[in-house]
Amino acid sequence: MPAAGQTATADATVAWAGLGRWWSLAAAFAAGLALAGAFPPVGFWPLAIAGPALLTLAVWGKGRLATFAAGLTCGAVFFLALLSWLVNVAWYAWVTLTVVESVIFAVLALALPPLLRLRAWPLAVAGWWVLEEGVHDRFPWGGFPWGRLAMSQAAAPTAGWAAIGGPPLLTFLVALAGASIAYLAVTLLAALGKRAGDPAAGGPRARGLRSRAVGIAAIVAGLAAIVALAGNLLWAPPSGPGPTAVIATVQGDVPHARNLPNQLRATRVTANHAAATIALARKIAAGRRPVPAMVIWPENSTDIDPRLSPATYRSIALAVDAIGRPVLVGAVLDYPLRNAGELWLPGRGPVQEYVKRQLVPFGEVIPLRGLLDMFTSLPSLQPTNFTPGHRAVVFHVGRVRLGDVICYEVGFDNLVRSEVLAGANLLTVQTNDADFEVDGQMGETGQQLEMARMDAITTGRAVAVASTTGISAIIGPDGSILTRSRTWQRIALEARVPLRSALTPADRAGNWPELAIIAMTGIALLWAVGRAWRRRRAR
Repeated sequence: MPAAGQTATADATVAWAGLGRWWSLAAAFAAGLALAGAFPPVGFWPLAIAGPALLTLAVWGKGRLATFAAGLTCGAVFFLALLSWLVNVAWYAWVTLTVVESVIFAVLALALPPLLRLRAWPLAVAGWWVLEEGVHDRFPWGGFPWGRLAMSQAAAPTAGWAAIGGPPLLTFLVALAGASIAYLAVTLLAALGKRAGDPAAGGPRARGLRSRAVGIAAIVAGLAAIVALAGNLLWAPPSGPGPTAVIATVQGDVPHARNLPNQLRATRVTANHAAATIALARKIAAGRRPVPAMVIWPENSTDIDPRLSPATYRSIALAVDAIGRPVLVGAVLDYPLRNAGELWLPGRGPVQEYVKRQLVPFGEVIPLRGLLDMFTSLPSLQPTNFTPGHRAVVFHVGRVRLGDVICYEVGFDNLVRSEVLAGANLLTVQTNDADFEVDGQMGETGQQLEMARMDAITTGRAVAVASTTGISAIIGPDGSILTRSRTWQRIALEARVPLRSALTPADRAGNWPELAIIAMTGIALLWAVGRAWRRRRAR
């Protein structure tokens, strides 16, 4: 006699497949909306559990073509909504990135039906999400880590898992909770289908099998939800006495224009940040604000190389001398062109720099430049590719050991981890969100802030986010926001933060949890495909 779980799986496959492909596409569409809603500007974290559940139902019992269609629908809805702020750069950039990411998502979704034929398929589905995100994080052109399930969980009770095994483990558990809910749904569907369509299925043995299967499914779903939601109970950052420092971030703001050329006036942007820093210095001198250990300016706070422009150098130096503290300046440097964080000291000028390592494809570096030049203006907007940096840099300022990541790098776990392993006891994210906020959208800056919060939880480090236009924030090691700005506001933020040097389990483990999950998922997929092939051959 087959096991209860196997009987329920077979019955559910028949019942759900009978609902037709339009139900499948509707479920995939809903999955995409749920995934997008888990991230800012909506930011309702439980939807990150609903998305995997709905996608599982969408592909349940479907063939390759229907699965591809469901995956493409889910991916298109998700990425189109998630990345709507890209329309401020160019509509074709928004559409192209959505198409590329959606097609990759749909191709990878073809692995789901074989995995769903396994007995413990909720585990396999959860592993598939880690595999899918692992591909997106690395391919194409260095990867695009936006939209990972873990990055929607900073305010959730699941978040502590990121400090234990990194964001991939958190993604696995969030997806497991969703897949287990789908497991309960298909088991209930099988039971209802049997009762409605088969009079002979009302006997005691059949009813017992159905009750047992539903009970098992309910237990699995409940346990998965409990495990996923227990992250903050199992991990909390160290507390108690230890070194602290006051950190300041300066958001100088940029001209709030309706088009990028008028908005990004380089000399005005630098002057704004210098003026905001001098205003902070006056408040400190009057005793109204505490003296910071250091001050952080955002990415692109000067787009003119200070070494080549005496006026720019003088403007920054006056602000640094006025505040009398080290200032980390986000600068575009020439020969070679690079995006850097420069440490300026009073009376000395720039003394050390960190160069951005993960460049933005089609922004700071243009792949396929010759092809794109034939039908878009994108290459002319960035005529010279930036040169990437190649190493972590830690800025030593008194007791502060500051690790810097710049804008796009916030989503790459290995880059953030490398700064911690190099000795950083405090992290900063220098960013420029002005390009994406021209029409008032808050999606990009909100999504980036949530990533910074997850970086804080994963590493156990406070994180200072400095943005040209907002949202700037100072984040505690537990992911809590200590202080934050609004958008399009000139403001200096200050907060006293702990300087943590202990490594979290996630930092010690590195990429191994992700690699282990992907490897086990790959083995499960090969097993499922091989078993299906052997059965077809036997028939």
